[in-house]
Amino acid sequence: MHKVEIPAYVTEHVVARRGVEHVYADLDPARTALIVVDLQNGFMMPGVAHALCDTAREIVPNVNLIADAVRRTGGKVFWIKNTHDEGCLTSWSHFHQDLTRPERRAARVESMSEGKLGHELWADLEVAPEDEIVQKTRFSAFIQGSSDLEARLRAQGYDTLIITGTVTNVCCESTARDAMMLNFRTIMVTDGNAANSDAEHNASLIAFYLTFGDIMDTQMLIGCLEKNARFREAAE
Repeated sequence: MHKVEIPAYVTEHVVARRGVEHVYADLDPARTALIVVDLQNGFMMPGVAHALCDTAREIVPNVNLIADAVRRTGGKVFWIKNTHDEGCLTSWSHFHQDLTRPERRAARVESMSEGKLGHELWADLEVAPEDEIVQKTRFSAFIQGSSDLEARLRAQGYDTLIITGTVTNVCCESTARDAMMLNFRTIMVTDGNAANSDAEHNASLIAFYLTFGDIMDTQMLIGCLEKNARFREAAE
């Protein structure tokens, strides 16, 4: 698991700007969705992964705990699957041709195409029948043309998003930043995201926390979900 280090000056800056350390601690569980980004064999299974992130396997228990809490308190879980299709090679040609070596490109295509073992969700994830599976074709699930996640969330009345998955500083942060700019309240989970190093993980969390949204660990987040669910139930 990552060693999370958020410098005191970052928290001080956040409090000075927002007035509180955790602006979304009062989230409404019934309007909250858990977004699980790219926890697939293509990033987690040795010998199959095209871009292995060992730490991603370590966050699975926390993701399962959060998913259970979200369901119990009235929210919903969305499992995001990084997906390659042939259109990506032309519509995202700069990434595939300029920023990726040919052998890496071929490995990604093989791993992330539908029907391949790499495309499947990690087997230890506890996916419930009422959850939804969403395929995305870019790092961010929200950028134009990547997926229909935004439309699904809007249609079901979710305005607060919890971001977990891998890797913290690429697909997770890209999705989280775009979520905020589409006017979703957005929380990144400090021990529910995984990167290839502590340095990359912490840099991503710090950048997000300073400007884009909130960060919480698993236990704090579950506590907020359960407390607010009880409060709203008592008020009805």
